[in-house]
Amino acid sequence: MLKYARPNPMSLLKTLPWAAALCLLAACSQQPMRLQAPAPSTPPVTAVPPASPAATEKLPDVALSPQLLYQFLVSEIAGQRGMIGVAEEGYLTMARETGDPRIARRAADIAFFARNYKGAEEASRIWLKGDPGSPSAMQTLVASQLGQNQFAAAEPALRALLSREGAPGFMHLSVLLAKTSDPEGAYQMLQRLAAPYPQMPEAWFALAQAALKAGHPASAQADLTQADKLRPGWEPVALLRTQMLAARSAPEALAYLGGYLQHYPQAQDIRLVYARLLVAAGRVLDARAQFAILARQLPNNGEIAYAAGLLALQTGDLPVARDELGRAETLGFPGKDALAYYLGLTEEGLGQPDQAMLQYRKVARGEYLIAARSRMAGMLAKKGKLAEAQALLQATQPATDVQRIQLIQAQADLLRDAKDYAKLYEFLGAGLKRFPDSPELLYDHSMAAEKLNKLGVVEADLRKVIRLQPDNAQAYNALGYTLAEKTNRLKEAAELLDKAMSLSPDDPFILDSVGWLNYRQGNLARAREYLERAYKLRSDPEIAAHLGEVLWMQGSHREALDLWKTSLQSHPQNEALLQVLKKFNP
Repeated sequence: MLKYARPNPMSLLKTLPWAAALCLLAACSQQPMRLQAPAPSTPPVTAVPPASPAATEKLPDVALSPQLLYQFLVSEIAGQRGMIGVAEEGYLTMARETGDPRIARRAADIAFFARNYKGAEEASRIWLKGDPGSPSAMQTLVASQLGQNQFAAAEPALRALLSREGAPGFMHLSVLLAKTSDPEGAYQMLQRLAAPYPQMPEAWFALAQAALKAGHPASAQADLTQADKLRPGWEPVALLRTQMLAARSAPEALAYLGGYLQHYPQAQDIRLVYARLLVAAGRVLDARAQFAILARQLPNNGEIAYAAGLLALQTGDLPVARDELGRAETLGFPGKDALAYYLGLTEEGLGQPDQAMLQYRKVARGEYLIAARSRMAGMLAKKGKLAEAQALLQATQPATDVQRIQLIQAQADLLRDAKDYAKLYEFLGAGLKRFPDSPELLYDHSMAAEKLNKLGVVEADLRKVIRLQPDNAQAYNALGYTLAEKTNRLKEAAELLDKAMSLSPDDPFILDSVGWLNYRQGNLARAREYLERAYKLRSDPEIAAHLGEVLWMQGSHREALDLWKTSLQSHPQNEALLQVLKKFNP
């Protein structure tokens, strides 16, 4: 029997974007920056900003002529419609013609958004001419010069800034220097700027950032060491050091952060980074412990409560998951659809189907819509309301092709659960006519074909999945297992499963397939080794069926029977278990 690797409710956490909530990266604990980068994330569509009070007294006498009004409206509308080049040229032309610092400021903002640093420089000079005392205009000019790698031109203003601002100025220099395409030139300039401040940790920290960007990791390490001596335990230093370690070795980064937190347990930004790195490393239990600490330290943070709830759900601690996700809801966590979906999973796992349905119904749109409707349909089908479940999915309106494919899969699940394999095969075939290159539908279609013993279709579907997704470990696994189970092409099966193992060495289904291949090859001891490892990772009934068969063939009949019966208690209708029990223990 070909293993069908559709995840269960708990493992759905691995396929939906649950981990995004766990990847919260707090900003470095820095002093507030007064020097602001002038480029907005999107060009602001507002009225022309006011000039400073001093400049207001000397604003040029500009008549609002029909031509000027027309040009202003054209530029604004162009900006709103994403025609940034038209908006930029329009405002720059108006700034040249009028000399008005308010128009020049708007022109500089738009030029920065378009990464036209030359245009931003021209606009900021017009702005400064009309408003000579404006710090924002000077900052914009300096930033535009750095964007053009004009370090010599920008250096005097930056030197004056650091003399006036001190530490905050150094902390913001990295933002300005990010505009340059010459990190080596920026690093050399920063070395000159930092020379007068050997006792300022912010100066060493800024040097470390610039050295790292310029490709001098050893210098960056030395600069961080100096900063750490001047201010032991400073979080920005720890965060940058973590970044450098993680680029080389995740275990090293984790070891460093663990040691840091022993000395500075209240460093919440560091703990957040530590927790998200633990998630990325698959150390879910350790990550959960860190988020539990954060939840105590930040009891009014809805994002932390949400992350703690997801990790509790992932590790099967459903009561804690319900409490933490409920707390996130009370605290006003903004991702309402995601929160409702995971609360629904939690209630379903706790055996509260009515509460689960209430939560799933709250998911009205977005990336969780189909998953929620699929769960609802599955619950209805289990109650014998198959027609109602099908009607629910048919009434669902997907917004994208991704959701359309997910909806086809959800509808196919109902047919699979009803064991209507002929209709399932036909339905998925119709779906493939609409989406012929969907790896998801091809994989599902191959599973349906296997139920009807259409091995040619199984192989064709899975080979196409491999062509579309050369790194799809489950496709190699499914095809390798099929060849091992249904044919004598064991050498070819071994090559496919070797590839699957290289892509996902700790996947229990792949380990099961490799164990079963060894069984088919007569290597009972090696088969048992792989199957026991697989069953330890996941107590799946089909893995239990295979492991029991190997135990039986080794003469361990009582051990095999105990394993099958234990698994059958949790999965009384599993076909693989029923077949193997009938085969060896009629």
